[in-house]
Amino acid sequence: MRKIINAPEAFVDEFVEGILLAHPDLVKTPGADLRVLVRADAPQAGKVGIVTGGGSGHLPLFKGYVGQGLCSGVAIGNVFSSPSSEQIYEATKAVDGGAGVLYLYGNYGGDVFNFDLAADLADLDGIQTKTVLGRDDVASQPNERKLDRRGVAGIIFAYKAAGAAADRGDSLDQVATIAEDIVEHTATMGVGLAPTILPTTGQPSFDLPEGEVEIGIGIHGEPGISRGALATADEIAEQIVEALITDLGLTQGARVAVLVNGLGATPLEELYLLYRRAHQILTDRGIVIDKRYIGEYATSLEMAGASISLLELNDDRLALLQAPAKSPFFEES
Repeated sequence: MRKIINAPEAFVDEFVEGILLAHPDLVKTPGADLRVLVRADAPQAGKVGIVTGGGSGHLPLFKGYVGQGLCSGVAIGNVFSSPSSEQIYEATKAVDGGAGVLYLYGNYGGDVFNFDLAADLADLDGIQTKTVLGRDDVASQPNERKLDRRGVAGIIFAYKAAGAAADRGDSLDQVATIAEDIVEHTATMGVGLAPTILPTTGQPSFDLPEGEVEIGIGIHGEPGISRGALATADEIAEQIVEALITDLGLTQGARVAVLVNGLGATPLEELYLLYRRAHQILTDRGIVIDKRYIGEYATSLEMAGASISLLELNDDRLALLQAPAKSPFFEES
């Protein structure tokens, strides 16, 4: 294991401390627990709070999207592990401005369990909560079971839209409806080329024979839908984008946002190769690209690979994506 770390058991707290020291104008911790981060201006009186959370190892996912026009707070777990219900509850109290709190996070069993417990604690405190689950990974379940899908990089679109709605003063019901609408119209699929090495164990997150790729792999190394010989960038993009178009039922004249996301060890040049072919496929189908994001938005430590997400757009969704936002890892002006 070759990593720039100190003690493996201190890894999470130390990198979170680094974020706090580097961005004191944007984020803070409301107490002594470094596993709870909130906006520097939290709580915002009269506005809906948005709390997300999940395991570490996915920066900038989760803790990187706390700020203006995005999430209000985050609860941070160990690497690839859920935060505790107590940490989620502390984040909830710290961002509650009296208008309720939306829980917006990925659809994983441990996260669902602990967020549900935190919601019960919040209810006892008189804080109203609603939950929307990111579930955009088309490889994890077929379309007829989309409610059971994993949440991956496409949740970024929901953060952006829900955060914009909360900042403009929408009610909790309205913010939750907007987040759910974005989730419903988002689809993602990934490809893995090499695993990450977990800091606490020194072991790879999955096994993949030399010279092979796995299509549909999850951000924790969950199995995908197929393995095979390493294909070209164009072939990988074609397999993924065609699957996303089919899943969303996109036809000529549809409008989309495209997210090409690196999983941690993939050069930006390779992401642009994937975007190049995705762009060609979509435009050849008469599908209009209104918004595009290329870079690292949801990683898996140093996993080699990428994912592509599509969000079907209309005027309202596009306006929410274009609203101002700023966090340590994301900015939209």
